[in-house]
Amino acid sequence: MDQLGYADNLVFIVLTSDRLPPEKQHIGRKLGLLGALVSRVVFLCFASFLVHMTDKLFTIPGLYINGAEFGLSVRDLVLFLGGLYLIYKGIVELRDVLKLSEEKESQGDADKPRKTIGLAGAVATIMVMDIVFSIDSVITAVGLANHLIVMIIAVMLAVFLMMVFIDPISDFINTHTEMKILALVFITVIGVLLVLDGLGINSGIEVLDMHAEKLMVYFAMVFAIVLEVIQMRYNKNYQEWTMRKNLEIMRARGYDPQNTDTIQLANALIEAENLKKDPNNKEAI
Repeated sequence: MDQLGYADNLVFIVLTSDRLPPEKQHIGRKLGLLGALVSRVVFLCFASFLVHMTDKLFTIPGLYINGAEFGLSVRDLVLFLGGLYLIYKGIVELRDVLKLSEEKESQGDADKPRKTIGLAGAVATIMVMDIVFSIDSVITAVGLANHLIVMIIAVMLAVFLMMVFIDPISDFINTHTEMKILALVFITVIGVLLVLDGLGINSGIEVLDMHAEKLMVYFAMVFAIVLEVIQMRYNKNYQEWTMRKNLEIMRARGYDPQNTDTIQLANALIEAENLKKDPNNKEAI
């Protein structure tokens, strides 16, 4: 179940690499994954020296959360600051999506170009955030030192699988605005959970070694993705059916269905129908 945590990292890498120049996005994703692998393996190797990360640096007398006196450890600070960054990034990216910044820039209609980041900056950010995402699993590894090699091999296999699938996943997210919005909301909510966890605010209920609230977020995300995929499939089937109907009508009126102009006219009719159904459909516009 701990491997679900890689979903956070995968989505973050996709969103971060999207800020790179187009010609560097592929290599940025690969280097980001390699950087994440290095940071996690190093973190695991030094896990036994990090046992004190859960010791409180300070406490606030009189303030109690979940029945314990409130205080912050190194782990808590890492989760809190990492969560704040995820919330910031999610909100900024969502604002850009809602402002159509990418679409306006591609049409030369943007007031100012979107902010980009350098390759080194992207890789460094991914490595740091991987530490945030993996800190709990590394602390758990303190008691599993005898299985360190197995854990490192598991991490390497997980990163290898992500390398295989990250480009198709990235293309899918970036070419479907609905999926990108879901990914940004997911990252923002994960950030909120990290902040709350850093402050010691959680349900205290664990299911399969994971906080119940985080598991609920994963479930909601999967549910939303399934619904969106079904909707996309419906739209595709509807467009294919509409195309056939339009071509049949044109054939009945004496048009040649194999003629390029006829097909273009049929496509125009479909786009007009889509725009009538959904005025905000940017593909139809």
